[in-house]
Amino acid sequence: VCSMRKWECGVCGYIHKEEGPPEKCPVCEAPRKMFKEVVEESQGETGGAAAEAGMKKWQCAVCGHGHTGTGPPDKCPVCDTPGTMFVAMEHHIAHGGAGVAPGKRWRCTVCGYIHTGDEPPEKCPVCAAPKGMFVEIDEEGKAIGEPAPVAIETVVAAVGGKSGRNSPSWGGRLANLILKLHLHPISAHFPNGVLPVVLIFLVISMFFNIVTLETAAYYNLIFVLLTMPIVVLTGFCEWQKRYKGLKTAIFITKLICGLTVLATTNVLVFWRLLDPAVLAEGSSWRMTYLGVAGVMLGATGLAGHLGGKLVFGPRGG
Repeated sequence: VCSMRKWECGVCGYIHKEEGPPEKCPVCEAPRKMFKEVVEESQGETGGAAAEAGMKKWQCAVCGHGHTGTGPPDKCPVCDTPGTMFVAMEHHIAHGGAGVAPGKRWRCTVCGYIHTGDEPPEKCPVCAAPKGMFVEIDEEGKAIGEPAPVAIETVVAAVGGKSGRNSPSWGGRLANLILKLHLHPISAHFPNGVLPVVLIFLVISMFFNIVTLETAAYYNLIFVLLTMPIVVLTGFCEWQKRYKGLKTAIFITKLICGLTVLATTNVLVFWRLLDPAVLAEGSSWRMTYLGVAGVMLGATGLAGHLGGKLVFGPRGG
């Protein structure tokens, strides 16, 4: 009878024991292509040679793909990133009990960051969650014990759910659907893509007196104004449900950035509506208007940067 094959998630290290890899990792939700078969080595000469050769585990800083060898590959087989973007993991691979045994592994229950060591860090380097939010995980990525209890009564109520073990209300189901469909990152891409165009159009129209570009920028601002409530709402649900409403600097900053973009967009749209000549040549408010647009774009960029840190930070990116 053939023994069960092992597949390792290249993102979080979860071990899956079946004939084939799962459709997605049950721990970090990495897709099937991120799994790599674990080749069992004998305890004899092969294991000793591998340990002596200094076999290490390398991780792609872009997609999280895992690679085992004395050095990183020439390029990532998943995302084609060059080998220079691979980073060595914290422990050597020991085959058959030889070499240095890996330390304990801890997973942040907020963002999924994996830490290797005898104790969890004082705070998560990705989302700044405190030490108590880490839970120890075994070889297969399953939690050993439970993290410190988190007060989530207000979190559930804030998104329309019910406390306790009762079935969630329609608001809770809506919040779960927002997470399942990834509506926040989808909706956030609309203003992220449009707002740079708005600022560029405004600058060109001011310095070259092209009225049509100023009008185009105004219509784009109206579009952003219509989408921003969706971005803020889905972002709030994501924060409360996925990240347990953790009030650390990264989440507070993202919330402030979102509200800043919403506020400045309102200012720009209604200012232009009440004073159509605000950007006309000779207007004393031209640079002020442009400055508000700059603040709007800066807040958008910062929010996007922090969002990327939350998503890719646990993968070493």
